[in-house]
Amino acid sequence: MPHARVASDLDLHYLIDDYTDPWREPETILLLHGNAESSAVWFGWVPHLARRFRVVRTDMRGFGDSTPMPRDFPWSLDVIIDDFVSLMRVLGAERFHLVGAKLGGTIARRFAARHPQLVQTLTLAGTPPPLYDVADHVRGLVQEFEKEGIGNWVRRTMNGRLGSRFPPEGVEWWTQLMSRTPVSTELGFTARIPTSDVTADLPRIACPTLVITTEGSALGSVEETRKWQQMIPHSSLLVLPGNSYHVAASDPDRCAQETLNFIAHAA
Repeated sequence: MPHARVASDLDLHYLIDDYTDPWREPETILLLHGNAESSAVWFGWVPHLARRFRVVRTDMRGFGDSTPMPRDFPWSLDVIIDDFVSLMRVLGAERFHLVGAKLGGTIARRFAARHPQLVQTLTLAGTPPPLYDVADHVRGLVQEFEKEGIGNWVRRTMNGRLGSRFPPEGVEWWTQLMSRTPVSTELGFTARIPTSDVTADLPRIACPTLVITTEGSALGSVEETRKWQQMIPHSSLLVLPGNSYHVAASDPDRCAQETLNFIAHAA
């Protein structure tokens, strides 16, 4: 499995899926997963995207097969973004399309604002508001993780994450995958990243942007989502039926196809 040494404390695991015609030079899409996930979660997207693009999916610092992080690691959005910029430099991608799901979308918004020269388009699938007022909740989660690990939290929150239509065997797959996250990584990540404020980044996002949500997302109503979406200059909102807040997981085929259509029209 390929790893890139992108920082002195980090071997970043990544996968490349490229089923484009061998005589073409395809554009690149970078996929950013959410909290307690890995590159494996994009299985439903890859068959759609990889016929037309070189798809890079990576395990964020601390997650999946990337180097676990210690409890006291000083997490920040900018540190995570620097990891991804270094990886794309290693892979020779001068510009690319960026897709973020859940908290990967929070990272992606800061990424696009900081590096407009790199990001061609931005897709945000089921991502929190730019200022997520969950500080009290986060403190409770950290205490729970310290005492019990993360498995109980993952299982308890899965129905809201995936919605009422998701098959039970799929719920169990997601529960097992997320529960494998190192506790030391999760403690530090949860204490810092969910409460990051990217409000000031929204007007600075210069690329075309697609925001995808569901009618009943627990991350915010359609009206609340539209309010921050409209702060991004060249953006549009797509609302899918359902009540999941992780729409990239609950509706991967629709999200991937809509992303392809969006990129094609944005070009």
